[in-house]
Amino acid sequence: MPIIINLDVMLAKRKMRSNELADKVGITTANLSILKTGKAKAIRFSTLEAICRELDCQPGDIMEFVEE
Repeated sequence: MPIIINLDVMLAKRKMRSNELADKVGITTANLSILKTGKAKAIRFSTLEAICRELDCQPGDIMEFVEE
């Protein structure tokens, strides 16, 4: 998949656990896990905005395009 999700990297940099972020963002830990593993087919901009707000980052810090 050409879109790589680096959410686990940002969580580690911010010393935050997945369940803590899920609670703050208002999504289930299962949905956050699907996003972290790159298995998500889509993400709502409101969810992306909330994640970026909580992690104090930009969308490009979380997602990366890699040419196949």
